[in-house]
Amino acid sequence: MPLLLIIFSFQIFFKSKKNLHQFYILYKINTFAKIKKMSELLPCPKCGSEFTYEQDNLLVCSQCFHEFDPAEIGNEDKVFDSNGNELQNGDSVVVIKDLPVKGAPKPVKAGTKVKNIRLRPDSDHNIDCKIDGFGSMALKSEFVKKA
Repeated sequence: MPLLLIIFSFQIFFKSKKNLHQFYILYKINTFAKIKKMSELLPCPKCGSEFTYEQDNLLVCSQCFHEFDPAEIGNEDKVFDSNGNELQNGDSVVVIKDLPVKGAPKPVKAGTKVKNIRLRPDSDHNIDCKIDGFGSMALKSEFVKKA
């Protein structure tokens, strides 16, 4: 519907240009009130760009077109075990699968309890620990469960 037809329809409805002008100003104020400033929006977690915009209930990066939910952003630094339980520094975990160790004659057996873990959420092997008989090593959280 062309803009002139819409304006003409509103002119008939409002009977005067003054009322139409007041309606147009209120419409613009309400439209701009819904738009958030870029400084209020979260940056893109994929590329780090600050140029994001809202689309439905998601944020979209205008640089890499990555769509993300702002409610899920806080979960990036958390580490979860194989059962979905959140792990913390200092927790004890149990290995759920035999894990071969390079340079060692035997694997880490399933059921081995590991105490006092340190988390590294930015790494692929996101658990640092010491295992008796093996020493310091890094484990993937998908092969352990919380003790």
